[in-house]
Amino acid sequence: MRPALEDKKLADELDRPHDKLFRAVFSDADEATGLLRTALPASLRESMDWQSLKLLDGTFLDDALRESESDLLYEAAYGESGQRIWLYLLLEHQSTPDPWMRFRLLKYCCRIWEAGIRDGDGTTELRPIVPLVFYQGSRGWTHSTKFADLFPAAAREWPWVPRFEHLLLDQTNVGPGEVEGELKGQIAQLLLMAAVGRHGRSAVDMAARLLARLRPGGGVNYLRMYVRYVMATHDAAGTAAFREALRHHGREQGGEMISYAQQLLEEGEKLGQVKTVEGLLRVGVTWDVIEAATGLNEAGFRTLKEHLSTSDPTLPLSR
Repeated sequence: MRPALEDKKLADELDRPHDKLFRAVFSDADEATGLLRTALPASLRESMDWQSLKLLDGTFLDDALRESESDLLYEAAYGESGQRIWLYLLLEHQSTPDPWMRFRLLKYCCRIWEAGIRDGDGTTELRPIVPLVFYQGSRGWTHSTKFADLFPAAAREWPWVPRFEHLLLDQTNVGPGEVEGELKGQIAQLLLMAAVGRHGRSAVDMAARLLARLRPGGGVNYLRMYVRYVMATHDAAGTAAFREALRHHGREQGGEMISYAQQLLEEGEKLGQVKTVEGLLRVGVTWDVIEAATGLNEAGFRTLKEHLSTSDPTLPLSR
């Protein structure tokens, strides 16, 4: 494979890590149910047919905001009549709350309704949408969730002002031990929490402890995804803290998943070395300078690449 294509593959893996983690985990109906049940009011939660929940295709975000937001749209049956409703889950991954979120969210809901009308069966009614913002910033959410509150107080009761409100799952003041949901969803929430710098090592430590309970299976390699997320969103100190937590819980609980996670971390760090050297070679740096800077000579570099491609053929290495 040509180096340019391999570099693009690596860039794709590292691009928008929050979105990739969020989508991979909460595209699973069980994991989504575990998260949604914690956020919906009891009257709605108890009337949902959770067995009917399914993920729908599509994203409705503004292109300029895809670095800091992710969205998922679900459909489920509600109430005794089995009426179909939509549940729209938006991950807001900015460090501070945005007062215009409710305006953007109303736009996104309108796009969902437009798509429903375009693809619908001629019905003259709009399907209900339950919009939920999942927020994990460094500062708590301080803004109203009501759209009308964006208007001057004297105009908020006018009949021409839309009545719209979103649900909010603000985890700013939620401790690692209070995170709810299914196992993979809990791990994802803890790693998202750690990525914004809240609760420091305690969130990383809890995530590492839960990783020991994962079991290998078909489909998505969740453990690989979690490790790649940590390496994409944490600095060297944060990655080292994650590695130490894995070692600790490996000694405490054992388990093949912890050992595999440690292996993935080590291979990811070696991969970083390889990509650094490849970048230096592309700009004409000589091997004596590379060896002085990285400790790798040409023979060691080739041996390391061969080891990585043999141990994990999916690693993005140029040939």
